[in-house]
Amino acid sequence: MLASLLIVFREVLEAGIIVGIVLAATQGIRRRGRFIAGGILAGVAGAGLLALFAGAITQALSGFGQEVFNASILIIAVLMLGWHNLWMASHGREMAAQMQAVGRAVAFGETSLLAMATVVAVAVLREGSEIVLFLYGIAASSQAEPLSMFLGGLLGIAAGSLLSWLLYRGLVAIPLKQLFRITSWLIALLAAGMAGRAAAILAGANLIPAWGYELWDSSWLVADGSMSGRALQALLGYSDRPMGIQLAAWVVTLVILLVGNRLIHKRSTHTPARVL
Repeated sequence: MLASLLIVFREVLEAGIIVGIVLAATQGIRRRGRFIAGGILAGVAGAGLLALFAGAITQALSGFGQEVFNASILIIAVLMLGWHNLWMASHGREMAAQMQAVGRAVAFGETSLLAMATVVAVAVLREGSEIVLFLYGIAASSQAEPLSMFLGGLLGIAAGSLLSWLLYRGLVAIPLKQLFRITSWLIALLAAGMAGRAAAILAGANLIPAWGYELWDSSWLVADGSMSGRALQALLGYSDRPMGIQLAAWVVTLVILLVGNRLIHKRSTHTPARVL
């Protein structure tokens, strides 16, 4: 029971951090609830399919299959997060101006919402697939009772969801003037962390060069396997023993998003915000 509780809690918290930031970043966009809920349901449905065919999938993903699967999902999420971040840099002022002027959400945000729904779907699918495969491994290698594992999983979902909700409430309490700026940084860090993790996964499978192993060791301070380490990994892409390619991917992704955001912001400051 304890093993399933910890595994589910950890994975739900990682997905919940991403969902909470996405909800805060899309605040004020019309019909965001439908898109985000659709993303969550799509991710859960994908994880459910994995659960139905867990045995066959485990065999099919032997070797480098699991690594390629995880890295592909992370890369998709990076692209969608980057798209949303640059979209917000272009339209955030118009959103803020309209909400402050007429007190209602803008209507042109659905393109960005589709990108964010995709991020939510792949985040839930990735963490859900890990839950399925981890629990399948526990069940196959031990004599754990299904009921005990089920109860542990429910408790893990409840605890992870509660912490994710607290994070979201903390974000939406931020004044609107600062919300877009803060969520823009958070999304840039999320994308950079995911890019670094994808690079580390591919390098670990010898599919791309590593550019050095264990650039430093901070496991004495925050270990990857600890709860704080997993939260930092989900939010910032933290690793206690990063590879060179992982750090390079993190830096390059963050610089691209921040520079792109800055250039778009400079251009938009010369164009008055429209109130629709």
